[in-house]
Amino acid sequence: MVIKKPGFNQAMIDLQVRWRRHNVETSEQGLQNGASYPWVLPSARWEEGLWPALRSGTSTSVAEYLSVHRVRRHTGSHNLKSSWVSGVNLYFPFGQSADGRKTLADFLRSRVDSRIRTVDSVELEYAEEEDLSPSRLLGEEGGSRGSGQTSPDIAFLVNERSGLLLVENKLTEHSFYRCSARTTREDAARPANPDLERCARVHDLLKDVSLCHQQAWGRKYWAQLQGAFSAEQASNLPHCPAATAGYQLFRQQALAEAIAKSGRYEFVVSVVAIDARNEQLASSMQSSGIKDVRDWAALFSGLSTFSVFTHQDWLASVRASTAAEVWRPWADWISARYEI
Repeated sequence: MVIKKPGFNQAMIDLQVRWRRHNVETSEQGLQNGASYPWVLPSARWEEGLWPALRSGTSTSVAEYLSVHRVRRHTGSHNLKSSWVSGVNLYFPFGQSADGRKTLADFLRSRVDSRIRTVDSVELEYAEEEDLSPSRLLGEEGGSRGSGQTSPDIAFLVNERSGLLLVENKLTEHSFYRCSARTTREDAARPANPDLERCARVHDLLKDVSLCHQQAWGRKYWAQLQGAFSAEQASNLPHCPAATAGYQLFRQQALAEAIAKSGRYEFVVSVVAIDARNEQLASSMQSSGIKDVRDWAALFSGLSTFSVFTHQDWLASVRASTAAEVWRPWADWISARYEI
């Protein structure tokens, strides 16, 4: 008899339920999207899913950071599977000390961009202001950090703040989601898409961005990427890469390219941090002609670049670093929390 191994999402559910029994005082199930689950905490107790040094009352409190920077906390942050919380746990602590920032810089230099010398700060739900805000660059009116706009989960400001890395952090997600404009539902603010077939005309989109229904909604994703999209690669795609499973990557790449074109930074990188075990996510864009998320980089030849690293590589790098003993309690906690 062959026993089928549970998928990554189910394995993470099982792990979080076990972890909760030993690390969370209450057994009360929280609600998400109107349903209760054993791996979801009561909303008011969301901080019990954080690395203890990041909880309220500490000098590196995430709640205080969110308040000071006017960042909207993710609505699913009380879910122990939250990718946003995992990103906070994995990377935010290292922005709070000199040895942490050096450890990050060494890792990012080897995995993302060899030009990286220093990490100066680690930000959550990052957004520039005024001329470089998502509302100006992408046409995302009415949003704020963490809500209603493209705000990368994490940002690393590097090289005395002359370089910028925008990071989408993932855990159990099955894809990078379909484009919101591929809808036939009528809305007063956002009219329905009258012709979904336009999404398959990638070469025409390269010439005329008004074919993208996001343009009718005032969104400028294609406008920002038009000159950066590789015409050669476009011929291999059955439809726009944002259409069915790459929407988040497309938005972040558009933001990175727009910021890069401003000249504000010496270099800008769009980054995805993923769990190496989530093969479904890594291969989720196959129907778009993109076999693996790492192949996304080949679609563009603009001023911004694209990179992928795994949480496993990061933890291994910390354990092998010169500051390994300093970070051992954190590394052990992360290993227990996520089995990395």
